[in-house]
Amino acid sequence: MPVTKSQKIKDEIIRTLLEGDIENLEPQDRETVDYLKRDKITQPVISLSYNTASIIAGADETFEAIHEYLEDRDIDARLTQMGSPGLVTAEPLLDVQLPGKAKVTFGNVFPEKVSDILDGVFNNFIPLEYVLGQHPNELHEPWENIPYIHELSFFKTQKRDILKNCGRIDPESIDEYIVNGGYRNFLMSIRNYTPEEVCDLIESSGLRGRGGEGYPTGKKWKNTLNASAEKRFLICNAGESDPGAFMERMIMESDPHSLVEAVAIASYAIGAQKAYIYLESEYEMACRRIQKAIDQARDYGLLGHDIFTSGFNLNIQLHQGAGAYVCGEETALIASLEGKRGMPRPKPPYPSYRGLHNQPTVVNNMETLLNVPVIVRHGSTWYKQTGTAKSAGTKVFSLSGKIERSGLVEIPMGASMREVIYRIGGGLPDNKDLKGLLIGGPAGGALTYEHLDTPIDYEELKELGCTLGSGAMVVMDEETCVLDTVKYYMHLLKEESCGKCIPCREGTRRMHEILENITKRPQEENGSFTLHRFKGVINLEKLAHVVRDTSLCGLGQRAANPIISTISAFRNEYEEHIFERKCRAGVCQELSTFYIDVDKCTGCTICAQKCPTSAIVGSAKKPHFIVQDRCIGCGICYESCKFGAIIRK
Repeated sequence: MPVTKSQKIKDEIIRTLLEGDIENLEPQDRETVDYLKRDKITQPVISLSYNTASIIAGADETFEAIHEYLEDRDIDARLTQMGSPGLVTAEPLLDVQLPGKAKVTFGNVFPEKVSDILDGVFNNFIPLEYVLGQHPNELHEPWENIPYIHELSFFKTQKRDILKNCGRIDPESIDEYIVNGGYRNFLMSIRNYTPEEVCDLIESSGLRGRGGEGYPTGKKWKNTLNASAEKRFLICNAGESDPGAFMERMIMESDPHSLVEAVAIASYAIGAQKAYIYLESEYEMACRRIQKAIDQARDYGLLGHDIFTSGFNLNIQLHQGAGAYVCGEETALIASLEGKRGMPRPKPPYPSYRGLHNQPTVVNNMETLLNVPVIVRHGSTWYKQTGTAKSAGTKVFSLSGKIERSGLVEIPMGASMREVIYRIGGGLPDNKDLKGLLIGGPAGGALTYEHLDTPIDYEELKELGCTLGSGAMVVMDEETCVLDTVKYYMHLLKEESCGKCIPCREGTRRMHEILENITKRPQEENGSFTLHRFKGVINLEKLAHVVRDTSLCGLGQRAANPIISTISAFRNEYEEHIFERKCRAGVCQELSTFYIDVDKCTGCTICAQKCPTSAIVGSAKKPHFIVQDRCIGCGICYESCKFGAIIRK
């Protein structure tokens, strides 16, 4: 049986696969490959998605329930973990595959559903109420009347080049990664191409940096490769520190070896023998799986000295940072790696010429690097067939907010946001209207319903005052207050400013202060306070432009984007908050005024008992009243009234 083969024989098979000499595999060795790829299995295989999102949804309890089910019934099955395919709203996800039958995926598998699902599958019956779809494979017999997973609306229009392994393989198994084609692109690069040729390949593909303004990746690499120096370094920025963004974390938890391979190819291309993967220490599972992937690659001879007798040496080190948002700026990240405070420095000189330890350094966003093995595998001509003339390839988004289906989405550049939100995301829950969406995280920008047909492209979004940034796409409905959301972002940017330059340090603080004044009821009604308040409001937009134009680094330069873009798109909502002291979404509690309809009030006293400031007065079984001077606008009375007697204005 394949599972009983010695480790030595197995290692020889894996090495043969890495060499690309698949045709010379012996028939019995092919059985091992089929087993690792799960094309031919001799026992049931049950795989549970195990990542941060699934753990929050209850994966630990589900895993324990599956283990108990198999133990109680003495079923000989293989229980494994897998990454997430990206459909976060369906977590925890469960794959079940019987010998000779197609693999089936079930969604929202909580402990109480385990028995129903496994009882059905082991008796050749699929519980339709839990199933998402089955996976086509010419070696497997399909289940009748079960849709294929790629036909689901969430996956149907995606082009999954970067996410192809997510949810398909065990993220902690290098063997599964290799049998599915992993590391061959790296070995092909170091054997068949010179570093200059790899740089030429990336430049001709049109790949642009996915984490910022879209700087040509190949050009950056060539600058570093051609710089005269004793050493060169590559740094992969895998940190997000961004509310609403979870793309990089989920990929690292689901397919860590793809990042290790991408870093290895990029390091070879720029002549670096030392590379760093930088991410936040609070990403515990991602850190653990990346470190394990690095260790496994080293054990297989894919890292270290004279890799596969190519003469190329490489050491990859995981660096766990403190999670500072400003370290998304490349010079601040370099300072953090050097053990200094994460603060940006003026440019030039650029890191390509003088970076880590004053040596030429390439700093690339993680998603940028993940495109590299795809380009090496298929070529630059193939890669440019996807996307637009100026923005080639695909883009991964973390779709969240008021959306029916949230998760990771990979689409061709040039696709419209309408397609992402309504076709892939399934639209808004309860058929609510779309107010707008925030794209690119705190330093991104806001778009309205009128912009839904805008193609996802660097230049198109820049004209609208937005950037792709972290790839976060947060959907807002009519119950979302734009100002409250922007205030949250400004609070984050204020706290994350390194404080080095005055425009960013003081500007973000002042912008947040103005938003606070707009979204709360004035505590003083004298003329001087009102004049001070309106003076700040009038200067808000001007202040935002000053911060953008005079800040030292990208954090400050983009910190004003949320304010500038939302004032442009939602000026009416700003004016309502300022002049009418009204929040149409009812989110800004201190702007809400509550009254009691005496005709509907039964005097049940529930609202009076729950009021934290004793603002509601009245006798039992008689209409009550709200003392406005005491009311803080918390809305507890509005939520607790069973008779609809509380009116919010």
